[in-house]
Amino acid sequence: MPVELTYIQAVVLGVVEGLTEFLPISSTGHLTITEHLLGLPVDAPAVTAYTAIIQIGAIVATFIYFAKKIARLFMAWLNGLRGRPGAREHRDYALAWAVVVGSIPVGIVGFLLKDVISGPLRSLWVVAVALVLWSAVIWWAERRHDELEAAGEQRGEDGVSLRDGLVIGLVQCFSLIPGVSRSGATISAGLVRGLNRVTATELSFFMAIPALTAAGLFELVDARHDLKTLGPGQMVVGIVVAFVVAYASIAWLLRFVATNSLRSFVWYRVVLGLVLAGALATGLMSAT
Repeated sequence: MPVELTYIQAVVLGVVEGLTEFLPISSTGHLTITEHLLGLPVDAPAVTAYTAIIQIGAIVATFIYFAKKIARLFMAWLNGLRGRPGAREHRDYALAWAVVVGSIPVGIVGFLLKDVISGPLRSLWVVAVALVLWSAVIWWAERRHDELEAAGEQRGEDGVSLRDGLVIGLVQCFSLIPGVSRSGATISAGLVRGLNRVTATELSFFMAIPALTAAGLFELVDARHDLKTLGPGQMVVGIVVAFVVAYASIAWLLRFVATNSLRSFVWYRVVLGLVLAGALATGLMSAT
């Protein structure tokens, strides 16, 4: 049965994507909940694909917000590959490699488990459980951050290593589970590795670019026939709205993490997860 998407629904989903993509509260989880509340079949191929494609707006926002820094890292990476004198000793070369290496695991796992991600994991029960359980990970990461900060063992952008990128990239694979949160996974991993909040958050943004771009383009090609039923106009509106809201969210989050912990998001995640579980258990909502 064809899935129809109205312009109002496209705007709502764009706002939700833009607000939640970079906050540690799970954009996929929130989109799944919103799609259900809007009466859309969350496990339909077209809806699953749209959830990934709408992230393109958030990725463009990241490119524009960090344009100068991304260009700087890219040039440092190229200069290092070319073997230019001193290029491989520059901090930007190591940081660029951390992003490259950290982006590989989620691409491999996402491709191998595509059917699981777009099938069984597209359940609101999965979202509810993941929201609560991963909150414990974020809380522990913040505690570890405080311990390292007190001991003076935190590192900034200058201290990012290839191993940091690999560990954060491996942890990012958990974000394929709706409700975990890609930013929540990567920022937490960065904090545990000893990076300060701003560095961990920026690294999370940079790793989002290849991961979300690949996911969006793959879904665009793979589900191109299913997506026709949603309407090209509605898709464009959703992506544009997501871009505008995501740009504002990036600016806000960077200011927030400079002086605040992520614990406030933990409480929100737990409450939302429990409310969602209650609604599912009592039959107020269905899982798919």
